[in-house]
Amino acid sequence: MEVRARAPGKIILSGEHAVVHGSAAVAASIDLYTEVFLKISTDSERSDGLLKLHLKDLGLQFSWPTEKIKEALPGPCIPLPPPTCSLESMKSLASLVEDQNIPEANFGLATGVSTFLWLYTSVHGFKPATAVVTSSLPLGAGLGSSAAFCVAVSASLLALSDLVNLDQNKKGWQSFQENELELVNKWAFEGEKMIHGKPSGIDNTVSTFGNMIMFKSGQLTLIKPSMPLKMLITNTKVGRNTKALVASVSERTMRHPEAMASVFTAVDSISKELSTIVQSPAPDDLTVTENEDKLHELMEMNQGLLQSMGVSHTTIETVLRTTLKYKLASKLTGAGGGGCVLTLLPALLAGTIVNKVIAELESCGFQCLIAEIGGKGVEVSFSSSS
Repeated sequence: MEVRARAPGKIILSGEHAVVHGSAAVAASIDLYTEVFLKISTDSERSDGLLKLHLKDLGLQFSWPTEKIKEALPGPCIPLPPPTCSLESMKSLASLVEDQNIPEANFGLATGVSTFLWLYTSVHGFKPATAVVTSSLPLGAGLGSSAAFCVAVSASLLALSDLVNLDQNKKGWQSFQENELELVNKWAFEGEKMIHGKPSGIDNTVSTFGNMIMFKSGQLTLIKPSMPLKMLITNTKVGRNTKALVASVSERTMRHPEAMASVFTAVDSISKELSTIVQSPAPDDLTVTENEDKLHELMEMNQGLLQSMGVSHTTIETVLRTTLKYKLASKLTGAGGGGCVLTLLPALLAGTIVNKVIAELESCGFQCLIAEIGGKGVEVSFSSSS
């Protein structure tokens, strides 16, 4: 049995930080994916008795004898709901991962490896299998790489289970049914909890369902955009401490409660207007251009408000100055303090201009990615065992 699952990353279009203080925010999927290939050995196939995980982009391979895993973990947790990993199991997982001697430079991956082991054994028990992970998402850049990993792993595991109803003879990518997507999302959220402790659930939800999501005060609303959107995503490669940045905004709010309340109110209005614009009909190029002009202004406003919150960075400002020279609108996405910057690429923008912008940004040592915004969520594709 073989399956591939791919899950998209995400960006925050508006509402970073302000959402913590009650404002609305909008997140969207991007067509940059984490892909998981999974092959589970059947009883009739010869097997080496190993569960293998290959992180192809990083050149790392891990393997565990299934008998050893069986001694350490409880095994399948079917039927539903998806289980939360117990403290005892977390310790057992840590021991299994430590045995792999992960290089110190990659030790941050240990929780991801543990998450794979937990999700796999919870669905498929102790069957020998091989999983290969590839991704076009940079790690730790605020583009939802961990959520895409959890969603892709969960989707591949469920696709080869009796919990979903997919056509394994169908060629090409296919989507889950709505109730099945809910199931994938619940399993992925358990994985995200293992990696992040107390995640919001936004990243895995966007990666599962795709399109866009507005979220406010814990309420998530799915948004289906009516117009094409393309962004240049610039990775400054500067790490950021999300917890510290969130705390600094809260401290500023305590010092200037009235002023910051006005900032958060403005951000809330921007998120709501952005949501309305992307959902409004865009039957022709003129309407698309008019909507893009409005989004351009909203992005500039949102970035100005983020600067007033104190979460920008010299590298972010460098990106802003560079794109402004070409009359393009940019804003940070995520926590700020480094990370990634979004630049709106109008539909009629000449490719030569885009190439010039990218060349200039890459000369600063930044990584540039172009992505379509608000597309499909997680998908799977089956193939016959060779």
